[in-house]
Amino acid sequence: VQLQAYGGGLVKTGGYLTLSCAASGRTFSSYAMGWFRQAPGKEREFVAAIRWTDGSTYYVDSVKDRFTIPRDNAKNWVYLQMNSLKPEDTAVYYCAARVDYTGNWPLRSNYEYDYWGQGTQVTVSS
Repeated sequence: VQLQAYGGGLVKTGGYLTLSCAASGRTFSSYAMGWFRQAPGKEREFVAAIRWTDGSTYYVDSVKDRFTIPRDNAKNWVYLQMNSLKPEDTAVYYCAARVDYTGNWPLRSNYEYDYWGQGTQVTVSS
């Protein structure tokens, strides 16, 4: 399974950006996909996740009501729609996939995901 993230860039405070993550490889069927981010000097943190089976979503508190994680089932793509961006949202954003079923939800930890994309930089200027 390969994940490819797209869509990072430079945006002003209050602006919006949409990240895309394309999954390919073996016949792809994931349990969940998620987005994480890592700011300079900080640990990678969970941002949002979607459970592929029923579309359930979960967000870290700092992005609730600003970010959404829609999906395209047919294309095996997941997106991160980011609105009202703040300078503290500046980070490298990674998409991740968990292939096998787990009884846990939401999946908020790095170790719960099997595959990772390469990361895309999002910079929010003040």
